[in-house]
Amino acid sequence: MSEASSAAASGGFLSTDWAPQPHPRQRAWVEVCEAAVQANARSLGRSLAAGCSLMAVVKADGYGHGAVPVARSAAAGGASCFGVATLQEGVELRQAGLDQPVLVLGNLSHPDELRACLHWQLMPTLSGMREALLCQNLASGSGRQMVAHLKLDTGMTRLGAPWQEGPRLLEALAGLDALQLGGIYSHLADADAPGTGLDPLTSQQQQRFEEVLSGLQRQGLDPGCRHLANSAGTLRSAGLHYDLVRVGLALYGHSPAAHLAGAIPLEAAMTLHARVSLIREVGAGVGVSYGHRFHTSRPSRLAVVGIGYADGVPRLLSNRLQVLFQGQRLQQVGAITMDQMVLDATDLPQLEAGSVVTLLGEDCGELIDPQAWSEPIGTIPWEILCGFKHRLPRLPQQREQGTNG
Repeated sequence: MSEASSAAASGGFLSTDWAPQPHPRQRAWVEVCEAAVQANARSLGRSLAAGCSLMAVVKADGYGHGAVPVARSAAAGGASCFGVATLQEGVELRQAGLDQPVLVLGNLSHPDELRACLHWQLMPTLSGMREALLCQNLASGSGRQMVAHLKLDTGMTRLGAPWQEGPRLLEALAGLDALQLGGIYSHLADADAPGTGLDPLTSQQQQRFEEVLSGLQRQGLDPGCRHLANSAGTLRSAGLHYDLVRVGLALYGHSPAAHLAGAIPLEAAMTLHARVSLIREVGAGVGVSYGHRFHTSRPSRLAVVGIGYADGVPRLLSNRLQVLFQGQRLQQVGAITMDQMVLDATDLPQLEAGSVVTLLGEDCGELIDPQAWSEPIGTIPWEILCGFKHRLPRLPQQREQGTNG
């Protein structure tokens, strides 16, 4: 049988010992600087009140950066434990060989989920006695003790037991011999509010948390590790630090609010790049992309770039997005499509097919940060960072940006 016939018989693929693989920087990719995560963890640790430890929140695949490498880098920078949102996220850390304490911040209510926590030595969050009794029964039957944290709702109105029930719940938990209370915590709803000092809601939440702690002290009950602050609370006031802070966004190098920027030195850990696939020369008055939401006003040189909303670039940024090349900004034009976007490169003749542009990050002293994407479309930097899809390879950061090849 000929090679062509063999290929046809096997569905069109040549049967060879070697097959070419796409290069990870062929189209578009995310670069993550693990050294930046480590440096941010160190910087955060130096800013904490005496006796306070740092939890690295690595949920949502480390805010899109890659949970396992981020966790390792954060631990190298001094983080003592990790926070995840789901059971699977915690299991992923354990399977990667990370043995630090892991708190599952989401609510686990099914016996199989809690049984998995016991097996993988993950700490579930308790929002009431139902989960606590399930943990007690599972741990008793296994001959092992389960560690859990109790969450109190002090004003977020999401997970957690009503804060007023804190002392009663702690007293009940103390009677469960197979359940060890590792800590008690709450979550701040508005710590990134503008202004100096604490905003009214954060003050109220802290007051409620303190009332619970005072009640426990009067009863002689040990709450374990006390924690309240997220990134905003951590940067805002050392009075919110307690025994532990749970830091997400700041760990990745971004301030949760403009007025908190500069509180401590942070370095962005993620950059986003894409390669120019085609250069088009068109005249004036030519419509570009779906719906012709942009028309050229002059003879133009357009660059097609292989990245789009299926990769996590919001379509709402159409005609609002800029990218960097050799320290210069290029405007994105027309509708951002599923897999591609178009740039106006008329004033940048050195941009060619194969050139690499920076969509997020620094290039020759110019910076585009997640806020530059989030503010025009009314969202938040967290959503931008967590939105990049897994068809974008996560690669170690290359320090030199804006170059060809």
